[in-house]
Amino acid sequence: MKTIKASLLFFVFFAALFNSGCKENKKENQSEQETVNTESEKNHIEKNAFGEMPDGQQVDKYTLTNDNGMEIDVITYGGIITRWTAPDKDGNYEDVVLGFNDLDSYFGDVPYFGALIGRYGNRIANGQFSLDGETYTLAKNNGPNHLHGGITGFDKKVWKAEPESTGDGAVLVLTCTSADGEEGYPGKLDVKVTYTLTGDNELDIQYEAVTDKPTVVNLTQHTYFNLSGDFSNDILDHEVTLNASAYLPVDAGLIPTGELRPVEGTPFDFTKPKAVGKEIEADNQQIQRGGGYDHCWVLNETEDDFGFAASAYHPETGRVLEVYTDEPGIQFYTGNFLNGALASKTGGTYGKRSGLCLETQHYPDSPNQEAFPTTRLNPGETYSSHTSFKFSTK
Repeated sequence: MKTIKASLLFFVFFAALFNSGCKENKKENQSEQETVNTESEKNHIEKNAFGEMPDGQQVDKYTLTNDNGMEIDVITYGGIITRWTAPDKDGNYEDVVLGFNDLDSYFGDVPYFGALIGRYGNRIANGQFSLDGETYTLAKNNGPNHLHGGITGFDKKVWKAEPESTGDGAVLVLTCTSADGEEGYPGKLDVKVTYTLTGDNELDIQYEAVTDKPTVVNLTQHTYFNLSGDFSNDILDHEVTLNASAYLPVDAGLIPTGELRPVEGTPFDFTKPKAVGKEIEADNQQIQRGGGYDHCWVLNETEDDFGFAASAYHPETGRVLEVYTDEPGIQFYTGNFLNGALASKTGGTYGKRSGLCLETQHYPDSPNQEAFPTTRLNPGETYSSHTSFKFSTK
């Protein structure tokens, strides 16, 4: 679960680090490639220009590579993972995430492909919440509700990026500042996200944030995976496991009702590996409301707070993705709203259910539901959240 640590010194450090803010992160155009070596010739980071924002601000792409040959492309716009190669059972590396090859494609009506999400991942009912007796009105960008941080969430910001040379692997540190009142949220929020690609084919993600006023925070990562490596395929043959005995049923607007409903005997039971397509069209009100799976599962507690949350397995290629986290929930989304309107980076289009998301997070609408784990962050505290995505084969 996310932890809040009292650390006034760390707050001062953040305030100095983020003084300029992500909006002021403007650079001269660069065409040359830069390489940051870590522990070996293969375990490194390369930097290239990826494009320009409408205001002329440069967006860079960083390619993280480990000793095995796994590569992850991250752009400073939205902290987006645009490409992620993973081996199949024969050792062949292929890209397994949905995205685009150019910056302009990310400017349209894009469903958060590969992006960092904030200030609040998932939905907040009616675009408002109360804190210490004061009601805050947020941007409404999902019908009457607030979704994924609003109209200009963290997915649409240009982050400052710093590659680091450590023995842990290829490390990229992304930082950004959200101003007091942005999208309706109280408090200036300084955010730090650390991507570490290890030698075990694992992407470790550490989220941190500090504020100068009481606020709410719920950060996550919104990558769409298709372990087949062929984006013309859907993900219905992927076998998914979720370490969760309950999930959060939703109303017609996809806002949790407040109930923690047992998964046993329902299409939401993924306590044992099950093909995504087995019950995705079941005659079930919750399935119908989500158009498939688009719900938050309540993760079972683990002994050390950081443990197994979910896995996906593609039988044909043998690729396995495991997710570990300290968060209390995971949003399992099966790409139900993809409709073939977006061009695929490998040709063709992204059709319905051509990708699945496993978004570790606190529960949706927590600021309005006292029974849910809190997402409140106070001055002098540090928001901390930890998730890892690990690939293997079988």
